[in-house]
Amino acid sequence: MTQTSTVATEQITKPAKTSITLKINGRQTQLNVAAWTTLLDALRDHLDLTGTKKGCDHGQCGACTVLVDGRRIVSCLTLAVMKDGANVTTIEGLANDGALHPLQQAFIDHDAFQCGYCTPGQICSAAGLIAEGRAKTVDEIRELMSGNICRCGAYPNIVAAIQQAMTAMAGKS
Repeated sequence: MTQTSTVATEQITKPAKTSITLKINGRQTQLNVAAWTTLLDALRDHLDLTGTKKGCDHGQCGACTVLVDGRRIVSCLTLAVMKDGANVTTIEGLANDGALHPLQQAFIDHDAFQCGYCTPGQICSAAGLIAEGRAKTVDEIRELMSGNICRCGAYPNIVAAIQQAMTAMAGKS
């Protein structure tokens, strides 16, 4: 005896995507993203801006740090839809007309990287730190950069690079 089964046909629909507009590195960009898409994944997967790194994916290492409206954030914990209309600067957007940003140059001058994986997040975080204007001493720089982990241990060189850039950006070098 054969048994016949009836398979219920269900219509499976894809989740709706949301249209957002971001100003990425000075260029207006429209994206259609799922509601759960992080800003990090939007940058890397939708816009091919791979300078921003995916490290821990838990907001603990700082490798994904970008600037949003001039403030440093970890993009792995930020939903892209939450930043609709925002101005986002990634490591790719820091250079100006082919000239390195003072932080980029300082990182080179001080050999402030070894493997380089954390460098984009370190530089974006340092740019935010300088814009905040709160760091005046080496200890304050260390404290305010503590959310950015460098597994190679280039911290003394990173701090020296930030100090150099702070001086250069203040017009003192």
